[in-house]
Amino acid sequence: MKLNRITLAALAGLTATTCLTAAGPATANVTSTSRMAAVSALPSGYQLVSLPNANVPNFQRRTLYCPGTKRVLGGGAEARGNGAILVGSFPTDDGRGWIGIGRQIGYNDVGISVFAICAD
Repeated sequence: MKLNRITLAALAGLTATTCLTAAGPATANVTSTSRMAAVSALPSGYQLVSLPNANVPNFQRRTLYCPGTKRVLGGGAEARGNGAILVGSFPTDDGRGWIGIGRQIGYNDVGISVFAICAD
């Protein structure tokens, strides 16, 4: 049986994980780093921040900024309510925060929560 070595780059600067996979339908042997090593590999100043749910008019942006001089590494948003639809979830133009936009079918407002992963 031929084995292929695949290295998966981990997110946010975590160490790589090596995986041996078989060319056929066999099981894979996976080696991973310890949780402690993964936590110590986080970027400097790593912080999760959130903007709690609040009702805003349909299509109104809710913007969450990283504290101080931190920059956003990623983020997301959630639209809450009956028939709620998340219309947009993206970083601010200056890279310091995250934006969430939504709408709710049959209502004039929608609940929007916004989340961001920040670092120095």
